[in-house]
This record gives sequence, C-alpha cells and structure tokens, in this order.
Amino acid sequence: MIEQFFHITPRFQELDAKAMELCQPEFAKIDQIRDYNQVKMLKAFTDNRVAATHMMGSTGYGYDDAGRDRLDQVFAQVVGAEDALCRSHFLSGTHALTVALFGLLRAGDTLLAATGRPYDTLEGVIGIGDAGKGCGTLAEYGVHYDEAPLQDGQPDYELIAQKAKNATVCHIQRSRGYSSRAAFDLETIGKVIRTAKEANPEIVVMVDNCYGEFTQTAEPTSVGADLIVGSLIKNAGGGIAPTGGYVAGRADLVEKCAHRLTAPGTGRELGCTLDTLRQLYLGLYYAPGVTAEAIKTSIYASCLLELLGKNPLPRYTDPRNDIITSFETGDPDAMVAFCQGIQAGSPVDSYVTPEPYAMPGYTSEVIMAAGAFTNGSSIELSCDGPMRPPYTVYLQGGLNFAASRAGVLLAVQKAFGSEG
Repeated sequence: MIEQFFHITPRFQELDAKAMELCQPEFAKIDQIRDYNQVKMLKAFTDNRVAATHMMGSTGYGYDDAGRDRLDQVFAQVVGAEDALCRSHFLSGTHALTVALFGLLRAGDTLLAATGRPYDTLEGVIGIGDAGKGCGTLAEYGVHYDEAPLQDGQPDYELIAQKAKNATVCHIQRSRGYSSRAAFDLETIGKVIRTAKEANPEIVVMVDNCYGEFTQTAEPTSVGADLIVGSLIKNAGGGIAPTGGYVAGRADLVEKCAHRLTAPGTGRELGCTLDTLRQLYLGLYYAPGVTAEAIKTSIYASCLLELLGKNPLPRYTDPRNDIITSFETGDPDAMVAFCQGIQAGSPVDSYVTPEPYAMPGYTSEVIMAAGAFTNGSSIELSCDGPMRPPYTVYLQGGLNFAASRAGVLLAVQKAFGSEG
C-alpha cells in the first residue's frame, strides 16, 4: 500500500509485511489500554460537567476563568491526583519541571536524582557543571544536588535508601532521556518510591512523567508519587494542544507550584487562557487514542529494526512505558540519514534536510527531525539524538499509525537501503 505513494524497494516491502504480521498481537494489547483510558477520560469529563462555556477563554489577569479551573479538575481526576495545574502557561516539559523543583525546594534542601543523571536540559536548571551558570539555577539558590547512578539500567535501591535520608525531594525520570535504558514501569517506580519513603517518610517524590502518560492504564500517582510533571506537546496534549504542561499530585504541593508558575501570593488565580482552552480540552480528550497510535509506531519501528539486526530498545514484544524506540546506529552518517528519512516522511517541512546543530540546553550537537504541526511536538512523529558515540537515535510519536508507518519505513530504507 505504501509503495503506491512512495518509492519502496521490494526488499523493504517484504520487511514491512513481515513486521506488520509480527506486530498484530502487540497492537491488540495497546488497543485494550487505549479503550480503558479513553472511557476513563470520558468519565472525568462527564463527572466534572464540562460545558461549551468552559472553552471560551479569558483575557487580562484571567480572574475567575472557570474553563481553566475546570480543566485542572478534569486532568487531576484522569491521572488519579488530588489536584493539578494543566495550563498553556508552561512553556515546555522542562519549564514545568523547573516550576515544580523551584516550588518544592528551598535553600539548604537537597534534590536526589534517584534514577541517575536527569535529562540534558535539566542540568542547566539544577546547575550541574557549566550548564545554566549565572542564570539562577537551583545551585545558585543554595539547593544541593545528589544522585544515585543506575546499575545496569536499573535503580540502585540500597544507594537510594542511603541518600534519601538527607534529601528533601526525590526525582524519578520515567523515560530514558538520552540514555540507553528502558523506560521504567510502574512497578519499578513504585519500588523506588517505597525505598525513598521508608528511609525518609518526609521526602517528596516527584516523577518526570514525560512520554509516559496513557501508555498504561494508570499513572505514577497510583504507586505513591507525590507529584507528576509533564508536557502537553507530548502524550497528554493529543497532538492538538499548541503548548503547555502540567503538574499534578498532592494538593498542597500543587499549590506551592502554582505560586512559582505565576507569583507568590497570586498562585493559580491568575493566568488568562486567551483562545487555547478548546485545544487543551480536545487534545486531552484525544490523548489516549493518539498515544496508542504513537506506541504502535514505536512497536512497528522496533520490529522493523530488529528484522534488520539493529537491536532496538525496547524490543517490539516488550511492554511499553513510554513512546520511544532507540537504537545505536554506530555511525554518524547513518544517524543523520535516518533522521533525514523521518523528516522526508513528515506531513510538514518534508522537503527540509535536518543537520546536527548546537542547541541551547544540550551538551552535544543534536540532530532533530520533526515535520510537525506544532513546533517541537514529540507526540508527532519525530526523531533526534546527540551527535556522540554510539550515535543513538530516539524515535517517538506518530499522530496516526498509517502515516507514521510510512515515515519509519522511509527512514529505515534511507539509512540502511545499501546494506544487504
């Protein structure tokens, strides 16, 4: 079918057919998760009596914005939290995480990264090394940093227990970032949380939930997370939210974060929504289905790459706890070619040729392929990675599987078409 519209060689047509056959049992599992989450979403909308008037937005200070406040309630219910801030005012996932960290931590406190070094862009927020120096990092405000490195890709529970005794906030990163490990499942996250809280009952556990929303039938709040944080231009925005992020969890902690998002003393009462509310509501409502399409894309890509002998992570038969598939190309040219293939199979800017570039917030040059309707939206088919050995690419997203399948097939053919 794809070869009717794009040039696909017979070899890759055969690989595509084989991958589709192998993936069907895994797709059926994803459909079950999607359906559960979609009915749960509908229940949250109906329980909170969402009305057309809630999508009208506000201007100025945004006082008494009923639609904004109702969206917070819907989001809190669907992720199993006491309270939430689901807002267009968050600029990115990193910004949402920053607001949460500055909301929870004070001078003299210690932040413990329990799942190893956080994602590159958080280094500048924390103040690790030279990243963000002089820009108001946590370190400049007197917040200490500690971490428990992973052991063979898994948490070091003994070390976490030891370090949690002196920590104020425990940070868990669900997805892999630019590391070669699988995303953590809820069982593992729950064990990290129990380990930290047994060592220090007062510790606050915050989970970076980016890329993980709606991949399972529950969120980290169900296994004891005090706060979960993420972006609306990933899973939770359904490919429709034009910007934004969320913080959800314990009501007292969400309130602290609200006073960091706006200003101390005003908190969640401020923040006009202009004309974004309809997109945020609609994106959230569509999120379970769109996330399922992205997971199917990830499964298909893993299977296709495995058939080519590329050892993707995770395997196509592994449970999915985020929407990402990664693999080591071992070669900068192959890495660039794969990303260029993804770009060529994108609905927007397909004619653009991505090249590595020194991007703000990253410690290495990064190549990013993303022909997206929303700039930087990684729930849409995209691929990126830092230009450093072993030249690993990270594939994520896909608004619908049919088109994303074509994009992945084009990328694989461009990068590895001369092999074999």
